[in-house]
Amino acid sequence: MNAIIAATELASELAGPAAPLLLDVRYQMGGPPGRPTYEAGHLPDAVYVDLEGELAGPPGAAGRHPLPDLAVFAAAMRAAGVTAGRPVVVYDGGQGWAAARAWWLLRWAGHPDVRVLDGGLAAWQASGGAMSVDKVTPPVGDFTPAPGAMPLLTADDAAALAHRGVLLDARAGERYRGEVEPIDRVAGHIPGAVSAPTTENVADGSTVFRGAAELAERFAALGATADAEVGVYCGSGVSAAHQVLALAVAGIPAALYVGSWSEWSADPSRPIATGPQPG
Repeated sequence: MNAIIAATELASELAGPAAPLLLDVRYQMGGPPGRPTYEAGHLPDAVYVDLEGELAGPPGAAGRHPLPDLAVFAAAMRAAGVTAGRPVVVYDGGQGWAAARAWWLLRWAGHPDVRVLDGGLAAWQASGGAMSVDKVTPPVGDFTPAPGAMPLLTADDAAALAHRGVLLDARAGERYRGEVEPIDRVAGHIPGAVSAPTTENVADGSTVFRGAAELAERFAALGATADAEVGVYCGSGVSAAHQVLALAVAGIPAALYVGSWSEWSADPSRPIATGPQPG
């Protein structure tokens, strides 16, 4: 199953007899809530899902966007109409990071058919897709999470993987190198990790993913191939989900360290590296 879907393909599926459920996961870190922009216009029949309230737990020692309480997540997905037998397509209005977080969580929780709208809302509108301001109240779904369908890393797992396999740091290069740190306690990266900014997953000036072959070439240059053991982290486990999604498009399985740098750097006992890529 492909992990992403083009806007034109989605339009065809929505017009068919087995339309997927649409989840709108608009989110801007540090910005206003996404619901008002959803209410101002969304894909027809799309249901809004709140990243910070439903796709993450409260910030704390486990990071800024830790895994949500499973009961809270399950209730939110059922309220959104998610069922195990109906495909789900998620989208957001920006970089695709929030949609990727929803994709990863649903896949990790055992949903068998979840895709991300490639290019998000911008791609849908550019293709001439219809918009709606209608209030959507879906039938309550029956989704019951069964965690473990996608690999998950703890801080200790990530530390070991950085030396045993390939641990990709999905943040901007200057944060990886420790030149700046606008959010977390201390700058730098997990020792042994490789810099791989999420922004390079998409075409220049776009939110659309690069082609599978181009992504595979990009990741191979960093040591991440289908034969390698690959993990990903970022600042708080959101943009890293986009990296896991890009790796899936390239045919490369990868584990996610959800706590990411916000968890790692909060523990003063954990080592920190700075500077360029390891030799």
